[in-house]
Amino acid sequence: MPDISPFLKSMLSAPGLSGYETPISRIIEEKWRPLVNEISISRIGSLQGLKKGASTAEKRPSVMVATHMDAIGLLATQVIDGLIRFTQVGGVDSRILPGTPVTVHGTEDIPGVVVLPPGKTLPPSVGEGVVEMGYLWVDTGLLPKEVAAKVPVGSPISYASTPTDLSGDVISGHTLDNRASVAALTVALEELQSKKHLWDVWAVATVQEEVTLGGAFTSAFGLRPELAIAVDVTFAKGPGASDWQTHGLGKGPAIGLGPNVHPFLQKKFKELAEKLEIPFEMDVMPRMSGTDGYATQITAEGIPTAIIGIPLRYMHTPVEVVSYKDINRVGRLVAEFIASLDADFVSKIVWED
Repeated sequence: MPDISPFLKSMLSAPGLSGYETPISRIIEEKWRPLVNEISISRIGSLQGLKKGASTAEKRPSVMVATHMDAIGLLATQVIDGLIRFTQVGGVDSRILPGTPVTVHGTEDIPGVVVLPPGKTLPPSVGEGVVEMGYLWVDTGLLPKEVAAKVPVGSPISYASTPTDLSGDVISGHTLDNRASVAALTVALEELQSKKHLWDVWAVATVQEEVTLGGAFTSAFGLRPELAIAVDVTFAKGPGASDWQTHGLGKGPAIGLGPNVHPFLQKKFKELAEKLEIPFEMDVMPRMSGTDGYATQITAEGIPTAIIGIPLRYMHTPVEVVSYKDINRVGRLVAEFIASLDADFVSKIVWED
């Protein structure tokens, strides 16, 4: 199995906030182009790679694998005395921001850091405890007139922490949610190069998952696949984490179970993982899953959907952690599932909860 680490690190070093995904899209497109037959961009920016199946049917059935490539981050709202005030894009916890290195994407890329004013300069009610985002700033070190000229209001601001390999075959970095899943889908595409599959495969790096699920909604509607698989991260065990809501890091995929997941597909993935001796856990999702799987499931007349998770610690921070083993296992599981799809698979799908 090829080493996915260099590609993953290249993705983690690229910006691509929700609504501003072009830089990361170009990196993924370059990697996918040799692995698929066709590449296209949806009207709102999702990257769509088609790997054609071997079926000779007049209309080949297709499966769409959705992995969102967008990231959370910040957006410049005001420049005052050379410092940048900002708001959030997606779910950002202000507790983790002070001291975080960032890149301001203005008229040019500018390094910066999120700074916390001295407590004595803040209102008494604010100076103790967690400081709200409205009191934080980005400092670039530039003179005020330079910042005003180079940082228009609305400039994206992305995390700039460096991806780091830790002990235990794991990697830490920002935006592993959800570029770890893009890496897993890439593993699946590489596996499929040597496997016969009857179905067409739509590999989709979706946009705007962190804010609207817009990429998954629009690609699912435009491509109209017979089945969909959403690959995303899920919560791994860590400090203070409850057992039933989290999953072991390095312990294999988390197979979604809940109202956004078709029970027939959930059963098939479980049986396949057992057959392949891939360790896995069940990911109980009693409500809306918070993934692209919600969007694919309710598109048009409804698309049977499965959700596969990669356990991740410290979600929505600049130091997220995932296991390379889990990335590769998810990729292999998805590839084997696609290769197992026979011509009349759709006719067997029955909702039996």
